Amino acid sequence: MRSYNQYCSMARALDLVGDRWTLLVVRELLTQGPCRFSDLRRGLPGIASNLLAERLRQMESAGLTARRDQPPPVAATLISLTDRGRDLGGVVRELTRWGAPLMIEPPDGDEFRVHWFSLPLRYLCRDGAPGEPAAVVRLGDAHDGCDIIADGGRIEVGPCAPDRRPDVTVAAPPEVFVQLFTGQVDVPAAKTMGLVIDGSAAALERVLP
Repeated sequence: MRSYNQYCSMARALDLVGDRWTLLVVRELLTQGPCRFSDLRRGLPGIASNLLAERLRQMESAGLTARRDQPPPVAATLISLTDRGRDLGGVVRELTRWGAPLMIEPPDGDEFRVHWFSLPLRYLCRDGAPGEPAAVVRLGDAHDGCDIIADGGRIEVGPCAPDRRPDVTVAAPPEVFVQLFTGQVDVPAAKTMGLVIDGSAAALERVLP
């Protein structure tokens, strides 16, 4: 890990998290929660296994991540953020907000994972019918997706839970998701652009900005 060798809090922070991939590892652990090495690798297309292992060693040494062996039936080593690592959530949130205008142009061969929307959706969605029973909107599927839960005026966004039954499942090209959840298009317009709704359209409308 290279250092800027500057007695400055920003420089020292970048000494720890400024290397390529480090903040994206943080993004994955914030969105997926504690997960296996293979789960991280799947959420970070383009990273080599040896580089990911090196980044994780550096992050663990810096007190940002920890490993924990889970007993059966999980029987796997899970990687998670420490309290210090979770403190980077504000940094990731601001980078996500700052980068949002860069998402206007459709992807040109870029990799995409539906669960990457989890973080921005926490700040974009709102419960438009707080007096109604709780509703679950699923983007993507259990393999790659996220659940938006609207309940009593609150919004929660997290990984798809296998025991949770969504009121609606939604699929779309990534640029359509961006336009829909930033209020650039409504549901009827999004349908002409490739939005597919399976279930209650009203549940989807409820969480849109």
